[in-house]
Amino acid sequence: MARSIAAAFAKATVTSLSFPLRHPALLLPPPSPPLKSLSFPVLNPATGSTIAYVEDRSKDASKSIALARNAFEVGNWRDTSGVYRSKLLNRWSMLIEENKDDLAAIMTMESGKPIQESYAEIGYGISYMEFYAAEAVRPTANGGGFIVPSPFQKRDSNDSKGIAMALRQGVGVCGIITPWNFPFGMFIRKVAPAIAAGCTTVVKPSECTPLTAIAVQSLAQQAGLPDGVFEVITSDRSNSVVVGKEFCSNEDIKKISFTGSTHVGKMLMKQSSDTVKRVSLELGGNAAFIVFEDANLETAIDAAVASKFRNAGQTCVCADRFLVHESIYNEFVEKFVDAVNKLKVGDGMDGDTSVGPLITEDALLSVDEKVKEALKEGANLLTGGKVIESPGNFFEPTILGEVNRKSRIWNMETFGPVAAISQFSDDDDAISTANDTRYGLATYVMTKDMNRVFNLAKRLDNGLLGINEGVISSAYAPFGGVKESGIGREGSSIGIDEYVETKYVFINH
Repeated sequence: MARSIAAAFAKATVTSLSFPLRHPALLLPPPSPPLKSLSFPVLNPATGSTIAYVEDRSKDASKSIALARNAFEVGNWRDTSGVYRSKLLNRWSMLIEENKDDLAAIMTMESGKPIQESYAEIGYGISYMEFYAAEAVRPTANGGGFIVPSPFQKRDSNDSKGIAMALRQGVGVCGIITPWNFPFGMFIRKVAPAIAAGCTTVVKPSECTPLTAIAVQSLAQQAGLPDGVFEVITSDRSNSVVVGKEFCSNEDIKKISFTGSTHVGKMLMKQSSDTVKRVSLELGGNAAFIVFEDANLETAIDAAVASKFRNAGQTCVCADRFLVHESIYNEFVEKFVDAVNKLKVGDGMDGDTSVGPLITEDALLSVDEKVKEALKEGANLLTGGKVIESPGNFFEPTILGEVNRKSRIWNMETFGPVAAISQFSDDDDAISTANDTRYGLATYVMTKDMNRVFNLAKRLDNGLLGINEGVISSAYAPFGGVKESGIGREGSSIGIDEYVETKYVFINH
């Protein structure tokens, strides 16, 4: 039986909200709030104000893992039918849809993203829940599998002997670590296939954006998910390392799924090797955005703005390195600057805002430092370029032209509203420059030439390729990178493979 919402939310103390909730129980203050010394603040990056205090539960990580194991083994979650798991996912997604106004407000308050992007993220996450609710009843999920012709024959005849089959089974308890830039979409993209596959989950959301996860856990309990199937562990930044180490070292965790920086992903991969866990890593990117001479410039500009400035440039798949053919460079830059100058920077709760704040002051200072370095190294400032002097972590939408390809802003993930542009002369130059990075997540290409498209699809080293489009992620398609951008895929029927084992069974009868 699901726990009551009040019991579950003894974890979160909400001291103030800058936007009223239609259903306050989503973030219900406990009767006896934990001491502030045992809690950490959640800040609104648009104002710097504290919107909640959340209990640091890092000390409870092992207990939550034990609950998840108990649910999987003793509670028989592993043996539940695909139909049952599908119904739970659909019921949960319906509750999320019904509460989307509150969830969007919570997400915007803690992440800073524009409210319309929060609504879009909720729709994106729901699409994964619906997709994997359908996958739960297919042969690819837990309890599915296939039969193959017997490889053996009877001793005294040519008749086949026995039955050979492959069974699909959930891997067990999954430790899931999610980032702050998509507080809802990223953990649903992991939890939905895990639950569909018959696994139980322990989720560690970012310390910057724990409230969305807490609210969604409340709705999971309302939907009827049993105890231990979807656990949430909140902790402050310093103790996030403690939780990560527990996930990696605890033998009850059979699978780690992480979205975040390449540096942290490598640490988790190393720490998981002692217990030989299955690992899925969706790590950093440094996406190229290539505009060829035959591109439709109106389409290219729309795609460039969407890819670069969504979530203030704080996405792993956003375009960082713009490569524009020399014959159209000036025209593209003029149109791009004009489009970017129309973007409105502000508090995400303002419906007219198109670019919100950066998540923390450290993130703001990092972007400012990279821009100043690039300018010293010869880049041209075409628009923006400065920290906005106001409360909150705002940086002007910025375009840098003729960027030195050896500069940090060209070779590192920017994670800010800054487009770095360079010219190229021919296809080989564009391809070699796009591939000249240790990352391999996404690339975007603007061209009408289909022969070129298929050539680029073969030669570009990345997991995602968008042609004449700047936002391409979908529940129906596989998402993931190559090189140092990660291991494994999320989304599509392939995504559930990350959460199941295949067991060979031979029956002689």
